[in-house]
Amino acid sequence: MASNLDVERPQRKGEELDLKRLLPWLEEALPELTGRPAITQFSGGASNWTYRLQFPDQDLILRRAPLGKKAKGAHDMVREYELQKSLKPHYSYVPKMWAVCADEAVLGSTFYVMERLEGLILRKNPPRDIHWNKEQVETLCYSFWDKLIELHQVDYQKEGLTQLGKGAGYVERQIHGWNKRYANAVTWNVPSGKKVMRWLEAHIPKEENLCVIHNDFRLDNVVLSPENPADILGVLDWEMAAIGDPLMDLGNSLAYWVEPTDDFFIKGMRLQPSHLSGMLNREQIIAYYTQQRGMAIEDFRFYRVYGLFRLAGIVQQIYYRYAKGYTQNKSFKNFWTLSFYLIKTCENIIRKGTH
Repeated sequence: MASNLDVERPQRKGEELDLKRLLPWLEEALPELTGRPAITQFSGGASNWTYRLQFPDQDLILRRAPLGKKAKGAHDMVREYELQKSLKPHYSYVPKMWAVCADEAVLGSTFYVMERLEGLILRKNPPRDIHWNKEQVETLCYSFWDKLIELHQVDYQKEGLTQLGKGAGYVERQIHGWNKRYANAVTWNVPSGKKVMRWLEAHIPKEENLCVIHNDFRLDNVVLSPENPADILGVLDWEMAAIGDPLMDLGNSLAYWVEPTDDFFIKGMRLQPSHLSGMLNREQIIAYYTQQRGMAIEDFRFYRVYGLFRLAGIVQQIYYRYAKGYTQNKSFKNFWTLSFYLIKTCENIIRKGTH
């Protein structure tokens, strides 16, 4: 992990690590560790919980599943660990994995520890002491999307990574899966989403291409070199990575990509500096990606709606845990408003026939 605004704070109440149980496990898994760690919790972890363990001679990141109701297959820390460990030799931007714990008796959930990447993580805005011109921002933007393209070009079959996926039928599984996840997390203050669900099910493409996908590829999930922001040192948060459809992965990323012409509400929810002068807009990104991959896409609407609806599902599941008292993180209190907005945006795209 890194600095800028992936803010390290004292552990949140109810989410503290139990050192009496954790330290004996760490001492056995990593015998070179000495002393007791200073522990902070990252504010950016809306899904899995992320901590920094600063030992006298080593800096570690610990990621664990949250408490409370979880969707089937979600928050599988063992899978997340094994996926990154398998992918690391073929995609150098994956952090180094150190150890994984499948025994929930240690912390109450599965978890793993990995290296801490020293660098810069962008959040809503760049740090105040960084002043990039338009050309530097443009270089960073192209570098960022090139890393997604590079990931999608990993030959997962040749490199023996087929175990990361479930084979053909990925698109259909995702549509049905996110429909179910959203429906299970619906609260009284958000739309049912049934119109969007039906439209997605009716417009599943007949053909699908499979590759390694990140499923959460955003500017705030990459670590930049402080000396050269276009130099990306690592890619973080692989919890939803899989063998899947590359255009769905792109659609997922574009769901977070807020641009200057977007409306006031979504600008207020922006999580990454995609608005800076020099950043490509969504149409330009689609054109650049498809050109670099040699693809011809006449209508990107399915992937755009899917990305937005999936984000609504993620946000609503987080809000559901907050509403039920499974997490005390008050920053989730108004997440339902974003779920509401995203569902309505999907309906508008479907109705107007534009993306």
